[in-house]
Amino acid sequence: MAGQLKEVRNRIKSVQSTQQITKAMKMVSAAKLRRAQEAIVQMRPYARKLQEMLSNIVSNIDGGTSIKLAEERPVEKVLLIVITSDRGLSGAYNSNIVKLAKQTVAEKYSTQSTKGSVAVWNIGKKGYESLTRSGYKTSDAYKDIFLNLKFETVQAASQAAMKAFENREFDAVELVYSEFKNAATQKFTVEQFLPIPKVQKKAGAKKADFIFEPDKEELIAELMPKILNTQLYKAVLDASASEHGARMTAMDKASDNANELLKTLRISYNRARQAAITTELTEIVSGAAALKG
Repeated sequence: MAGQLKEVRNRIKSVQSTQQITKAMKMVSAAKLRRAQEAIVQMRPYARKLQEMLSNIVSNIDGGTSIKLAEERPVEKVLLIVITSDRGLSGAYNSNIVKLAKQTVAEKYSTQSTKGSVAVWNIGKKGYESLTRSGYKTSDAYKDIFLNLKFETVQAASQAAMKAFENREFDAVELVYSEFKNAATQKFTVEQFLPIPKVQKKAGAKKADFIFEPDKEELIAELMPKILNTQLYKAVLDASASEHGARMTAMDKASDNANELLKTLRISYNRARQAAITTELTEIVSGAAALKG
């Protein structure tokens, strides 16, 4: 009985220690989430308007202008840029992104995958480790971006993808990441990065009339890479906020679960203690009765 009491006490102490860690991690994630949320909320309208403008330009450009980054060709070689986090303890956040990446390959690029023509560039260690174990053709060139998250580091990955597309190393580039909604909600999405997607024109819609200043080719050559850099940076900021929101939610649930477990353990401890006391009293009464007899 004494051994059972000691075991329950040890479990209670262990759960209490774990709960202190989960509460601390929740507070840290909440602080990081506030900063990450401010960054993506400020960035999103700007990035969305740039993307809209870029798609409109590509959709309404005349045939006399060649835009390499918007060139649509038969998709033989594919690049997926998969954005996860560097750390775990964030619920199903990373596994959902990896699952979506695998699903995209299986459903959309199965033929290319069979030929070994699907490459994966990982931003974030968790996705790199998981997809490498699964046998995908991964690259670790940009997996440590979150260690020094700033526009310049993301721009390097974006420019490398654009250069590879222009050199026909890839015929399509897609982003797989989590779009931040709120602390408890993320939208796991696949977004076309290259070729630059065109706006779907509605029937009867008028063609947009753009006035280019300076020269059309010069403006497009200067503008497009900058907008694409911004799009990838926006996706990385979305992923960063999503990660901290997922981790804060996971740690909050873990703390609640620890509370429930502590209640159960304390009830078990009290019952075992009462049983021990009852046993001792019974032994004392039985001994006293034996002496009287």
